[in-house]
Amino acid sequence: MTMEQAFLDILTQIGEDPQRAGLVDTPKRAAKAMEFLTQGYSMNIDEVINNAMFPSDTDEMVIVKNIELYSMCEHHMLPFIGKCHVAYIPNRKVIGLSKIARIVDVYARRLQIQENLTNEIANCIVEKTSAAGAAVIIEAQHMCMMMRGVQKQNSIMTTSCMLGAFRNSQSTRAEFLSLLNK
Repeated sequence: MTMEQAFLDILTQIGEDPQRAGLVDTPKRAAKAMEFLTQGYSMNIDEVINNAMFPSDTDEMVIVKNIELYSMCEHHMLPFIGKCHVAYIPNRKVIGLSKIARIVDVYARRLQIQENLTNEIANCIVEKTSAAGAAVIIEAQHMCMMMRGVQKQNSIMTTSCMLGAFRNSQSTRAEFLSLLNK
């Protein structure tokens, strides 16, 4: 069964008429949207980074704040939307700035839970850059909590992952958190 057929079946199961003017092309559009929203499965992280690693003598913290994030929870297949803050401490090389946002997108465009997404991004930064440490904080609103179930409109989930120097050094972690709040 194709994804388009599955969406056609969903329309029928909820009691809609898939031949209604507004719905005739909906299965095709919904399938195309789902493919886009889950494109992270077909992306290769090394191709995304595309050798954008540059020699550098800096060993000071690099932070990219407020990276827009759009993902979908694996439990209800509903979106969660928020922002991601990424920091790392370079170890003789830095990664191209846009590549950090692209790494976030690769992992965000998969069905999953926010806790795992946070860890995947941090581990990827350390693995691909050989950084002395990485820190990732994600703040997101979950439609599965806002639109259904408990229906809490103003709830924000915050997750963090601290690796290497960010985990082992209280002062490094404190510096990151302090710079995040500026």
